[in-house]
Amino acid sequence: MAKKAIGPVRRSFAPWEDPSAVPFIEFRNVTKRFGDFTAVNNLSLKIFEREFFALLGGSGCGKTTMMRMLAGFETPTQGQVLLAGQDLSGVPPYRRPVNMMFQSYALFPHMSVEANIAFGLKQDKMGKADIEARVAEMLRLTKLEPFAKRKPHQLSGGQRQRVALARSLAKRPKVLLLDEPLGALDRKLREETQFELMDLQEELKMTFLVVTHDQEEAMTMADRIAVMDAGEIVQVATPPEIYEAPNSRFVADFIGDVNMIEAKVIETSEDGTRLQAASADFVIQTTSETTARPGDTVWYAIRPEKVRLVAGDTSPSNINAAAAVVWDIAYLGDVSIFNARINETDVLRSTVTNATRLVERPITWDDRVILSWDQDAGVILTK
Repeated sequence: MAKKAIGPVRRSFAPWEDPSAVPFIEFRNVTKRFGDFTAVNNLSLKIFEREFFALLGGSGCGKTTMMRMLAGFETPTQGQVLLAGQDLSGVPPYRRPVNMMFQSYALFPHMSVEANIAFGLKQDKMGKADIEARVAEMLRLTKLEPFAKRKPHQLSGGQRQRVALARSLAKRPKVLLLDEPLGALDRKLREETQFELMDLQEELKMTFLVVTHDQEEAMTMADRIAVMDAGEIVQVATPPEIYEAPNSRFVADFIGDVNMIEAKVIETSEDGTRLQAASADFVIQTTSETTARPGDTVWYAIRPEKVRLVAGDTSPSNINAAAAVVWDIAYLGDVSIFNARINETDVLRSTVTNATRLVERPITWDDRVILSWDQDAGVILTK
């Protein structure tokens, strides 16, 4: 059965869905060891030209090691790294058509903005007129024209980030590598810059590979995401697929908030699957498919925004509905988060949009409530 795409298509660009498409970057059975420690374990991955790809994971998962092997700063212990069909083994970093933007930016403090951007071009002995034209183009693309004569210490953090980006792009590499590029920015500026990077990548039609531990950053910018753990790739998919159809409890828990309900399979049919919650008196009827059999233990993952919350202490049915008591409330302006106890040990979370101005909270601490959800709201996970 053909796999159905989940969520909106970010743009009409999905070469990974074409079996005949040739990858632009390929990791083939790559392993990287540092002494007795295995940073990357027999990993294979295909990235396509013009893709904005994200390597996402916690500290020590191997994502930066992968980027450094592509850049040439590390050598695989086993396996191959290919770019445009060429095996990069033995090719030094300065000979590879990639450029890397570091988290620290590494700007030259004694040089102006335009001199920082021009530095690599001068090293390549480009003609003066060509350098001036390229620098002017980069200043325009990164909206730095008013700051061309300033030194790095005269710039804000966001402006310094743009200088580093412009310098990385000036040599027109085939691939731009971004290592935690927005980590030094405040939240609002980080969100603005994410969209600017997307627009820039689309305009230049380049391949961007970003390493990040920030799930929102990856979800916002990337065409596809590879979620990594302990040197291995756990799942590769588009942001909507990663969020709505995680393939494991690790991915579901790593990406966004999630309620994870342990349950046993009662029955499976063409219409879906019926589960019995393990530690509470309610039944889950879901359209989610599973390979598990009746009697098997599974986990039902459902996002808090898909859990409805209404005041009350009784429900007409115990199917996809649970009685609970409000335990904690967090007001975040646009939404309110309710943590509600369904028994002494288990809590379900519901995220409620504040569609109107909040004058008086209709549901508050210790209120009895009913939590409910639709049959297609969650997914069954077996691992």
